[in-house]
Amino acid sequence: MKLKPLGDRVVLKQLEAEETTKSGIVLPGNSKEKPQQAEIIAVGPGTVVDGKEVKMEVSVGQKVIYSKYAGTDVKLEDEEYIIVKQSDILAVVE
Repeated sequence: MKLKPLGDRVVLKQLEAEETTKSGIVLPGNSKEKPQQAEIIAVGPGTVVDGKEVKMEVSVGQKVIYSKYAGTDVKLEDEEYIIVKQSDILAVVE
């Protein structure tokens, strides 16, 4: 089964959370914060808002940072994904 987003939505797969800090402190499982960095799995075709076409500025395979409380969590075939609007993506990590 494959997810195909509609409109200006993007399907993200969250990257793994860091287990240790830069200074070498190991974090226990419950104190790790949900990472806000993800890889783009699928991109919608774009949409039209007030008669103007909204083009997609991201593409599959890019790593991005998204808003902390954005999106809808989806579980499909034992994989977890997040579906967000393009406007919820804050930056592309290069």
